[in-house]
Amino acid sequence: MILKEYIDMAPKRGKRVSDGSDEDEDYRKRRDRNNEAVKKSRFKSKQRTQETFTRVSKLKEENKVLEEKVKTLTKELQFLKELFLAHASNTQNSKFEGIDLEKLLEDVPDKEQENSSKK
Repeated sequence: MILKEYIDMAPKRGKRVSDGSDEDEDYRKRRDRNNEAVKKSRFKSKQRTQETFTRVSKLKEENKVLEEKVKTLTKELQFLKELFLAHASNTQNSKFEGIDLEKLLEDVPDKEQENSSKK
């Protein structure tokens, strides 16, 4: 019972009692402008969300393509290293004497990879 009385005492918001039609008209205009602004804001928000989803989708596809390219290039590099080693070990070329070709062809991280891993 006490709670109901407290609620009844609370000021009413949203309902407006006015004396003149001018005030009603101004209030209606403000409400209409506000309603339009809210519609516009919600539309823009939905549009931004949709654009974000589209961009994420495109970036995921691009990432897949780039990952496949990395795999292909890694395989190609390994093949070329093996081909070079096979050729270098079969030739009696003095250029390669005393050089550890396996060690020379080891994967050495380049500076860009080192910098990005430090960040």
